[in-house]
Amino acid sequence: MKTKPHDIISWDEFFMGLASMSALRSKDPSSQVGACIAGPDYKVVSIGYNGMPRNCPENKLTWNKNEGTLDCKYLYVCHAEFNAILNALGGRDLKGCTIYVNLFPCNECAKAIIQTGIKEVVYQSDKYAHTLPVKASKKLLKLAGVKVRKYTGRTIVHTVK
Repeated sequence: MKTKPHDIISWDEFFMGLASMSALRSKDPSSQVGACIAGPDYKVVSIGYNGMPRNCPENKLTWNKNEGTLDCKYLYVCHAEFNAILNALGGRDLKGCTIYVNLFPCNECAKAIIQTGIKEVVYQSDKYAHTLPVKASKKLLKLAGVKVRKYTGRTIVHTVK
C-alpha cells in the first residue's frame, strides 16, 4: 500500500497559492492582489488580479495614490475579486463557491461577491481593516450571511506587503 507524501498541500493552500500566483501578474507597485474562485467540488472556477481595465492604455492611467485627484489609481483599478468574478461570467454559476484572496475585499467587491452567490471569503491579509471600505465590507458580508475566515495555511507563493 502506498503512503501519502507528507508535503501534499491542503485545498486551502492550493487555492490561496493560485490566488498568490495570479497576484504576480499585477503591475501595481504597492499592492499585488490575486483572487481564485473555487467551486464546492474543489474545481477552479476563475482567477483574477488587480489591474487596469482592458483596452485602456496603461500609460494614460496612473498607479499613484493622490486621493482627491484624477491622478489616483483607486479611480481606475479593477480589483482582483472583481476581475475573477467577471472572468467567470461566461456562463459559470458562482453560487456556493468560495473566493480566496490575498487582501480582504473592499465594499464594492463585497457587493459583487454577495450578488453572485459566493458563500465564503478566505483572505490572507487585512492590512486595511481600519478603513471605511473594509469596515463596510465586513458589515455587508455579515448581513448577507457570507462566511469569512482568515487563511491559516502555509504561504505557498506570495503575500501582500
